[in-house]
Amino acid sequence: MVEEAKLDSKSKPIVNENLRFGERALSAGGAAFISAVVVNPLDVVKTRLQAQAAGVPYQGLCRLGCFESNSTVLHDVRGRSSSPGVCRITGSATVCSDHQQYKGTLDVFIKIIRQEGFSRLWRGTNASLALAVPTVGIYMPCYDYFRNVMEDFTVEKSPSLTPYVPLVAGTIARSLACISIYPVELARTRMQAFKGTQRGVKLPGVWKTLVDAVNPVKGSSSNGQNYRMLWTGLGAQLARDVPFSAICWSILEPTRRSILSFMGEEPRAGSIIGANFTAGFVAGAVAAAATCPLDVAKTRRQIEKDRDRARNMTTRQTLAEIWRDGGMRGMFSGAGARVGRAGPSVAIVVSFYEVVKYGLHHFHQQ
Repeated sequence: MVEEAKLDSKSKPIVNENLRFGERALSAGGAAFISAVVVNPLDVVKTRLQAQAAGVPYQGLCRLGCFESNSTVLHDVRGRSSSPGVCRITGSATVCSDHQQYKGTLDVFIKIIRQEGFSRLWRGTNASLALAVPTVGIYMPCYDYFRNVMEDFTVEKSPSLTPYVPLVAGTIARSLACISIYPVELARTRMQAFKGTQRGVKLPGVWKTLVDAVNPVKGSSSNGQNYRMLWTGLGAQLARDVPFSAICWSILEPTRRSILSFMGEEPRAGSIIGANFTAGFVAGAVAAAATCPLDVAKTRRQIEKDRDRARNMTTRQTLAEIWRDGGMRGMFSGAGARVGRAGPSVAIVVSFYEVVKYGLHHFHQQ
């Protein structure tokens, strides 16, 4: 029985080489860099849709071409119009207000490009890179380490628990990575959620965004309570990322092992990329869809500007508020963009990470 479990667990989807932690982190960092740049537009779109559902006012140029200042419609924090202008195309303030609202994933793309410029789709990319490279650099090597240690233990001591190793290893590794780099995640979400009113206007970067989070009023002094704001929404982030990792690795690990087992005994670079990309895409998309309500709650807590409310709000209360305000539709705001982002993102990270490890392994052998 133990031997059967050992054979099953050792049909590894990757070369289980003894690479140093630094080499694994370098592989993961490179994978994160590529993924962050490629999928950032979808991340911006997802955040905008979720922020709009939370009441962030998206005012600006009318999609129908109302480029005059009187076409701008102001909204309060719940999205209600106040002191509206008149759309010079339709002659109606109501219509102008309506078509400034984001209707879906494609509509967000169109409006960002028309109103703010194509480059704004990569808003927050510097924060994404500052976040993704160290996060994945911690996450993937830690996952490898915990998975290998726990697999070796369960195969010898309790074979029936071996299938659950990816779930536990992914959960622990993601928690460590998330807590370590969280303030940068906060900055990225705020940078993506709030838009500029004019083209060419330089928006605050990562550092300025974090300073504003600690000291929203210029000249105010910082204290311990203020710095706690840098971890606003950490509970919601963990509530999203831990289940995401658990679901993702529970699907990804057996899927890629099955694919590589079907391809043959000795995996090559091409088969490693193909198996990991396919398994990563499916696992990432499923996990993203399943945890979308938790992602909406995380975004809402991170963009909250009321300091007392931000400190006292819990993830459970936030989810209840989202359900009250928008029902099922509110719970899955930006789901299409989130799934469209997560599938390729996980696929790119995992396949690049594994094939670089494969290359390093052969380099050391030679």
